[in-house]
Amino acid sequence: MRQQVYLRALATLPNVSIIYGHFLTHSTRMVLTNVLPIQKVWVDKTEEKGSDVNLATHLLHDGFKGRFDTAVLITNDSDLLEPVRIVRQELGLPVGILNPHQRHSCALKPQATFMKRIRQSDVAACQFANPLVDQHGYFHKPPTW
Repeated sequence: MRQQVYLRALATLPNVSIIYGHFLTHSTRMVLTNVLPIQKVWVDKTEEKGSDVNLATHLLHDGFKGRFDTAVLITNDSDLLEPVRIVRQELGLPVGILNPHQRHSCALKPQATFMKRIRQSDVAACQFANPLVDQHGYFHKPPTW
């Protein structure tokens, strides 16, 4: 529910496009930890699919179309190494990485133009107004985002 409200809030920004991935759920057997003797159980495992590929595709497409002067990605995902490298080396465009985690990806670091950690105070300073309004009316952000 919180993510749906967040996506609705993002949609109020005029220059933001939301590109979706999707989730796959499948049953698999996994080992229980800290249990002897070793036991395997069936679990439903949900995985997000497509977001990194979609981000990489749009980064490259927009770069080749000349749609940005500098790209900034909010990620720590080393799967984005190759598209970042191509944009930097082949197109000569800067790519910055903003990372919400304490440690930066060792793989991305050499290819990024810059890397910066997103501080909690920065996140707090960038919150949406409350309430927000869109074509469906007013809505409020949840107590925690």
